Amino acid sequence: MEMRKWQEYGGILAAVVLIVFGVGAITAGFVGKHQVRSELARENIVGTPDMKGVANHKIDTGAEARDFAKGMRVHTLEATKGKTYAEMPRFATADGNGTNDPKAALKDAKTGQPQDNPARNIWVTETALTTALNTSFFAENVALFSIVMGFALLLTGVGFGILSIRLLRGAPAGEAESPTRRKAATAVTA
Repeated sequence: MEMRKWQEYGGILAAVVLIVFGVGAITAGFVGKHQVRSELARENIVGTPDMKGVANHKIDTGAEARDFAKGMRVHTLEATKGKTYAEMPRFATADGNGTNDPKAALKDAKTGQPQDNPARNIWVTETALTTALNTSFFAENVALFSIVMGFALLLTGVGFGILSIRLLRGAPAGEAESPTRRKAATAVTA
């Protein structure tokens, strides 16, 4: 098979591969977006009246999940008197202020070990839940990126296929023929 035919088939094959990957990326993006929204809706999360953007609203999109996570952080800071996990004392005390000194901490009746500060557990729960909610936001954006890139691949494949077919099939061996050259060749032979 001559080199021109190899180039022709190679260009068409590349176009088909780009189109297939484009369709696959678009499909994966729509499936991912649908899954994020279905999973969020299934949890029946509703924003509290003080949450910006999602007050009294069912959370079923990635952006709403992110807004709900922001509201949870505000609630957690309120519950811990404005302190983050790292700013809070490790152990519980009788006065409720907590301490990092194990000797000054309340002791567990069974083990005799210092009791953990229960207010720190609020942060553990908040972090786990907001991480999941923020992951929903990220996942939905990855799905959108997949859709956009899929359309870019699809259009690139279609364009590459048209280019391959028009230039390689219609060109004389070795080079593409321009319309001007065709007119000149017709005029000389006439």
